[in-house]
Amino acid sequence: MTKTIVLASNNAGKIKEFNALLSDMGFDIKPQKEFQVEDADETGLSFIENAILKARHACEKTGLPALADDSGIEVDYLNGAPGIYSARFAGEHGNNQANNDLLLQKLDGVPTEQRSARFHCVLAYMRHQNDPTPKVFHGVWEGRILTSTEGQEGFGYDPLFFVPECDCSAASLPKEVKNQISHRAKALQQLLAAFQQGQTL
Repeated sequence: MTKTIVLASNNAGKIKEFNALLSDMGFDIKPQKEFQVEDADETGLSFIENAILKARHACEKTGLPALADDSGIEVDYLNGAPGIYSARFAGEHGNNQANNDLLLQKLDGVPTEQRSARFHCVLAYMRHQNDPTPKVFHGVWEGRILTSTEGQEGFGYDPLFFVPECDCSAASLPKEVKNQISHRAKALQQLLAAFQQGQTL
């Protein structure tokens, strides 16, 4: 039997990724907009807080279990920025070009060895809005920031994120590879393991 889970996101890229990874397990991931749910206010001060806020909001509005993802990039030279503000780093939510341009500008002239960065993905799964024990999964992907964009795949900061083990940017990786090694893939692998053990249902 297929179990419907609401994804507290309207990001088409994320919805595709989640469905590709979870459909085999008998889950049907539906974006919250199918239920006319508006985005939650992200008032948390960490990825974990924001993921739980978003999942609770989706549960409350739909009465269904919900999965929320809060993710972003942390750059050491910028003391962890843009962090939870990754999607709106340059001011306008989801303007990838402006965000990437601002990041390059802030790192202008910074040597390679000081450009270390990592993507974080926190997934929160809640069975219902009053779930006292949300399940939280955290994936991290280490890399560094390039001096110019590279590659056509992916979204967000992928064209600037150099992946050492693949010797290219995240945006140069085929989707199949990215879906195995990214921060989101790592968090999802933890989620899948929990689902397989029947922990979360």
